[in-house]
Amino acid sequence: MIRLLTILGAMMAPTMGDAQCETVLFDGAEFTACEVDLTQANVRLFLRNDAGEVYGTFSRVENELPQGARLGIAMNAGMFHEDRSPVGLYVEDGEQEMRIITSDGPGNFGLLPNGVLCLGEDGAAVIESRAFAENPPECTHATQSGPMLVIDGDLHPRFLPDSDSLNIRNGVGIEADGGRMWMVISDQAVNFHHFARFFRDYLETPNALYFDGRVSRLHAPEIGRSDLGFPIGPILGVVVDEAALDGSGEGG
Repeated sequence: MIRLLTILGAMMAPTMGDAQCETVLFDGAEFTACEVDLTQANVRLFLRNDAGEVYGTFSRVENELPQGARLGIAMNAGMFHEDRSPVGLYVEDGEQEMRIITSDGPGNFGLLPNGVLCLGEDGAAVIESRAFAENPPECTHATQSGPMLVIDGDLHPRFLPDSDSLNIRNGVGIEADGGRMWMVISDQAVNFHHFARFFRDYLETPNALYFDGRVSRLHAPEIGRSDLGFPIGPILGVVVDEAALDGSGEGG
């Protein structure tokens, strides 16, 4: 079967800190995929400021970055409780706020297998949660969510091609060697099967993790986009050093 696969627009963004976004029409739905070179970009998680207050929005993260830095590509990065604390494992700057959850449960998070996005010194990985718990890697930043979208090249076994559960969805995929990451949001409501196939069949990521639906947001200023809505929990973002990019000196 030949799939409809048309790039609607690819926007190079040299000032994004080695990241770029494209909008793709895949099997009748549009997706925005932002590729991040993890060997060059400064990628991290954000939850609370120095006062312990949850950021909740992209603008609050940017406002509290050091002078000379700004927020590049960013998105919500995992499910959260009403107080916006993370549902599962959360590690920021090497400090763990929430432990890993390996039991099944209600909702999308508990639709096992779920997984963990781990950001480390040598790149990134999406790891199934029980495998992560059995042999925890060193993660400078980590966030747990679920379900897994792609697991070692296979779709999650519970996904149905004809499911009528449609939502705007977002998630993350990592290439096999851990050097590149794709942050993806569907620009139209899709089911899990459709969303997961975008990662497996178009991006060809062997592992991918679902972040959320309905509350899904993307911040990509170089393509003129910063989605609004009520406050969210964990945020995954690229920190751009403006001074380093324009060659004017060292940034903050």
